[in-house]
Amino acid sequence: MAKQVKLTARPRSESGRNAVKSVRARGSVPAVIYGHHTTPANLEVSHRELEILLSHAVGENILVDLEIQDGSNKSSQLSLIQEVQRHTLRPQILHVDFQAVSMTEKISADITIEPFGEADGVKNFGGLLEQSIRSLAIQCLPQDLPEIIKVDVSALKIGDSIHVRDLPLPKGVEADVDADLTVFIVAEPAVASEATTTAAAAAPEVIKEKKADAGSDKK
Repeated sequence: MAKQVKLTARPRSESGRNAVKSVRARGSVPAVIYGHHTTPANLEVSHRELEILLSHAVGENILVDLEIQDGSNKSSQLSLIQEVQRHTLRPQILHVDFQAVSMTEKISADITIEPFGEADGVKNFGGLLEQSIRSLAIQCLPQDLPEIIKVDVSALKIGDSIHVRDLPLPKGVEADVDADLTVFIVAEPAVASEATTTAAAAAPEVIKEKKADAGSDKK
């Protein structure tokens, strides 16, 4: 399951380009929180703390217990990191979006699918493991959110496949896509496939003599 991590935030009243520059100058990252019947609010979080949090994340979905400090007042809001904007040239986070969530309401997320093990058809017969779906749309309660979906492909032989319905989803997690979609398949060796195609193309064309109509007269 996705680890629930803590992160401190502060309200941000300033807006505009100059205000954002001031936020970054003091080592913070401009942020916004929205969702779950919550009025969108501008925040700022520590750039260093956010970098540490992201560097230890296994998957893309990070469940954050956001502690918002407003002077002597403190409040907590469970949230998901929805988007992280980074500088294209420098190792700098420019902005982060948080989505407020509730422990009692299901959320939607895309979870990375990762294979492990070497497929039998690849190891012993030179096949090729093809992955059609890289991430899976799921629904679950926040506490059931998986970091990643790992799939054992070692038993797959040539022509074998794994569909969405076969994925080892944790309890409480439901796929939000067609269960018949193919996730993994072991294709035939490329050399064998090319040889079959070449042989078929080189086969001589057989021309059959047209038979005379049954009702025609012979002279």
